[in-house]
Amino acid sequence: MEAGDITQHTSRRYNEELEGIRSRVLAMGGAVEDQLVQAMRALVAADGQAAEEVVTADQRINMQEVTLDEECNRILARRQPAAGDLRLIITVLKIITDLERVGDESCKIARMAAHLSQMDRSPHGYQALEHLAIRARAMLTDALDAFARMDPRAALAVVHADEEVDREYESIWRQNITFMMEDPRTIRRMLDIIWCARALERIGDHSRNIAEYVIFLVGGRDVRHISLQEMRAAVERLQPSEPEGN
Repeated sequence: MEAGDITQHTSRRYNEELEGIRSRVLAMGGAVEDQLVQAMRALVAADGQAAEEVVTADQRINMQEVTLDEECNRILARRQPAAGDLRLIITVLKIITDLERVGDESCKIARMAAHLSQMDRSPHGYQALEHLAIRARAMLTDALDAFARMDPRAALAVVHADEEVDREYESIWRQNITFMMEDPRTIRRMLDIIWCARALERIGDHSRNIAEYVIFLVGGRDVRHISLQEMRAAVERLQPSEPEGN
């Protein structure tokens, strides 16, 4: 499949179906991004009501996944796609699963926000969490952008960014362990903050997954579970190819 394009077919309806599911994936991704933003706002503002709204909104994300899954299965049954078209459908099915799980992680943050809003405010942890959330959201945004443009090099940059997110998570974890050792009264709060950080780290992981699916979509190479060096080499070997399809 050629980067930045979807295979064009003699059937106008088929073209519309393929473009339609890609657009709906991006719409779902935008909704998931907003869910993450609202969860972090609820956490920082200690707004229990806003946190509950994030949890409620997750049902809409879940329904988007179900609807897209059904549409992909209809295309598989009716069109019997091959080559690049088949990779697109497979990629969409994988991406929407990861997006739904990002939504779940945002819900975890919102639930922690609701719980923390009932405690006394503490200056520890939120600034670091906000910075980690900015990085995790940037990964998600960039991964979706790489999918929209079918850009494997942009996807590779997302994979690189995951390493920094992991390092920030580990730093927050160590810092909060220190706080708990110094003052055992903070244990419950610090554990909640650690779980929020863990959710953000997992969002980074799901964003990395999406980026890896983009590389598979464009090049046909499954780059999961290989080293970053191997992945970089695989992306560099990609050459523009003739459109593939039915």
